[in-house]
Amino acid sequence: MRVLLHYDMDHTEPGLDIVSCSEQDDARFAELLPDTEVIWHVLRPLTAADMDRAPKLRLIQKLGTGVNTIDLDAAAERGIAVANMPGRNAQAVAETSLLLMLAALRKLVAFDARTRRGEGWPAARSLAGGELRGRTVGLLGGGEIAGLLRGMLEAIGARVLYTSRRPRRDDPAWRELDDLLRASDVLSVHVPLTDETHHLLNAERLALLPPGAVVVNTARGAVIDESALVAALASGRLGGAGLDVFEREPVDPGNPLLALDNVAVMPHVAWLTGETWDRYFEVAAENCRRLAAGRDLLHRVR
Repeated sequence: MRVLLHYDMDHTEPGLDIVSCSEQDDARFAELLPDTEVIWHVLRPLTAADMDRAPKLRLIQKLGTGVNTIDLDAAAERGIAVANMPGRNAQAVAETSLLLMLAALRKLVAFDARTRRGEGWPAARSLAGGELRGRTVGLLGGGEIAGLLRGMLEAIGARVLYTSRRPRRDDPAWRELDDLLRASDVLSVHVPLTDETHHLLNAERLALLPPGAVVVNTARGAVIDESALVAALASGRLGGAGLDVFEREPVDPGNPLLALDNVAVMPHVAWLTGETWDRYFEVAAENCRRLAAGRDLLHRVR
């Protein structure tokens, strides 16, 4: 079975013919598509045109959870199965969310720049950061990542609240969205990108956060209205942000968020650990075996 790993790395699995291709190399990708039966997909959007160049394609296997970068309707029209692997990156993303909270609260970007300029010590009291202990952290989402992060935060001594699509009024930590925002010194985003969640955090909702609050996003960039976030950060209304995702990716070097020293950024790699890759490949290879045997796929989306 010919598998196209759409990422710049090599990997082997018994019984599978795996070829790799960088997500930035569209020419090689187009060249490989005609013989491809399975695509192991990471981030570069998969379009109807891509699928038309792959007449043998039977399965698009998302290496991760979010399938918003796959044209699901086009896949269904062509009889191409789509599967993902929920939870396999949860530990890595939860840890990265914590990392970005601490980076924003402790003003890591500003201190890093000062240190590289030879100004790292002593530091003025005005540059003092904050601690998570004693702060209220609001989690936008109630899934596995949020659950893991909640345990980490409570171990540090933070008060944790959350909201979710389905009300959980029996849990004293659950809040309606607007109530959650009003209470959150730190807000962390953990919801998929859908029509309902697109720009869920707009200017009006960001204004509900307490002055000086920190916003962290390791989910999908477009859940937050970036222009509204830039304005709130530049004005000092918000104290900082930690962002692994952006509305347009790869993020443009001219994005105004990158010019702010109260914003810590990463290039959509919250999931990227060796342990995550091991879990990804375990599921992806198993689904290839199931596809070859005509068995039900794990975590089929379409």
